[in-house]
Amino acid sequence: MTPRISPERLQQGLEELARFGGRPDGGVDRLAGTPADLEARRWLAGRMGELGLEAALWLAGRMGELGLEAALDEVNNVFGHPPGGGPWLLLGSHTDTVPAGGRLDGAYGVIAALEAYRAVREAAHPAAARLALVSFHDEEGVSGHGFEGSEHFCASPSLTFVSGYLELHIEQGPRLEAEGKDLGVVDAIVGIDRYQVEIRGEANHAGTTPFSYRKDAGRTAARFIGHLRELVQGVDERMVANVGSLELEPGAPNQVPGRARFLVELRGPAAGLLASAGQVARDELQRLAAEEGCSVEVAAQSSWPAMAMFPGYVSALERVCARSGLAWARLASGAGHDAEILARHVPAAMLFVPSRRGISHSPLEYTDPRLLAQGCQALLEAALEVLGEG
Repeated sequence: MTPRISPERLQQGLEELARFGGRPDGGVDRLAGTPADLEARRWLAGRMGELGLEAALWLAGRMGELGLEAALDEVNNVFGHPPGGGPWLLLGSHTDTVPAGGRLDGAYGVIAALEAYRAVREAAHPAAARLALVSFHDEEGVSGHGFEGSEHFCASPSLTFVSGYLELHIEQGPRLEAEGKDLGVVDAIVGIDRYQVEIRGEANHAGTTPFSYRKDAGRTAARFIGHLRELVQGVDERMVANVGSLELEPGAPNQVPGRARFLVELRGPAAGLLASAGQVARDELQRLAAEEGCSVEVAAQSSWPAMAMFPGYVSALERVCARSGLAWARLASGAGHDAEILARHVPAAMLFVPSRRGISHSPLEYTDPRLLAQGCQALLEAALEVLGEG
């Protein structure tokens, strides 16, 4: 008989974790490396740390009951595993947040992994000896580059004891809720390319220079930005793009902009799509600049590769979703996750539950407890499916 998770215990765990860095507005400030983050990690590891917080004792007992050996490594990853040398299927996520973040981003995946393991162990299921849990340090990258914990883990000897990785997460987007889906099977995590754009025109008097005589860098930028959605979706409808800020010089209301600078970000589920969209964007900028009497320079600023999830694990998740009788969809993740780091080294996959109104990184982040429980149960069953214990 398949073990069953406890929705009440799952919710209690989420509420207890939210105390660390909790805000009056219901959000959480638990930035990586802050006291609240370290308290939460010691709580998860069940060890008394340098802060000597009594809260750490709470999970020390629970980890002992679960038979897990848990510790913080050199970068504050929390890695809990049964006695022995594995290999283990790793379940988890991260517990650090952005400033004024929500209670579920990352934290849900960690607490759900803990609950799934508890349910398997309480049922005396043999899979309990083949599962391990993790909370990675600094996924968000608020003060660093992000993914510090998962990158360190993958470069450490601990990775040799891991056979694969499953991560449960809130979607952080609107699609599942809008389509009436309870679960989302992630088949890829998008890549991100960023380009620095500088358009040079000619600054001039905005009152005395007719439109037809202007070399307006601001107009060139505006035409490009206004058409950016159609450009990238012409490459692939799954792609998105953004320009978050625009700098115009000289910057006075009565001067035609002689220079425009902005950063354009492209996101897509495959490297080839990103390359095609980048070329389309370059070509369009050159065309618009020529029409406006301007010149343009485009420089690649950064590139983060897209990462496909392991097909065998994706299929296992799909089988679990199909058997559940719940509405589900297959989709790419538009945000980065630790799973993409693990996927470079071991088989990995992700499962999503809906986010209300698509809101995340906010105190308004919310998912119905029923959906959270369904996701946790699906994670448990997916782990058994991957291990051949289903």
